Amino acid sequence: MEIERKFKIRNLPEKLDQYAFHTIEQAYLCINPVVRIRRQDNQYILTYKSTGLMAREEYNLPLNEEAYAHLKAKADGVILSKTRYLIPLSGNLTAELDIFDKPYEGLVIAEVEFSSVDEANAFTPPDWFGEDVTGSGQYHNSTLSRIQP
Repeated sequence: MEIERKFKIRNLPEKLDQYAFHTIEQAYLCINPVVRIRRQDNQYILTYKSTGLMAREEYNLPLNEEAYAHLKAKADGVILSKTRYLIPLSGNLTAELDIFDKPYEGLVIAEVEFSSVDEANAFTPPDWFGEDVTGSGQYHNSTLSRIQP
């Protein structure tokens, strides 16, 4: 079960370059249910996600580079690319700060994953977070893959 809240970002945190990061490319084979392929650095993953906004089932399976390339050619919509920074937060949480490349250059979203819905509902975001967009499917990456900005 994936339980996460999603936020637009008001201001980037200081010294962003001091945090660990990943380079991500992802594409969608289907959005209902969500079937996604992702290259994260040199890892390749096939993901299935059920419906939902804050809480939903998620299953990840490893791919190799050849399988990723084969499936990428079959992807629908925009292939997303972004840099994901891993920023520690209080309470042993991590903000996954995504800075998108074209065609979504300028879009910055943070996701925070939780171990329970109660923990997610009790979360107080740091000051640099902006609008909570958890309840909007508009900022799901699967939705972004379908819309040209």
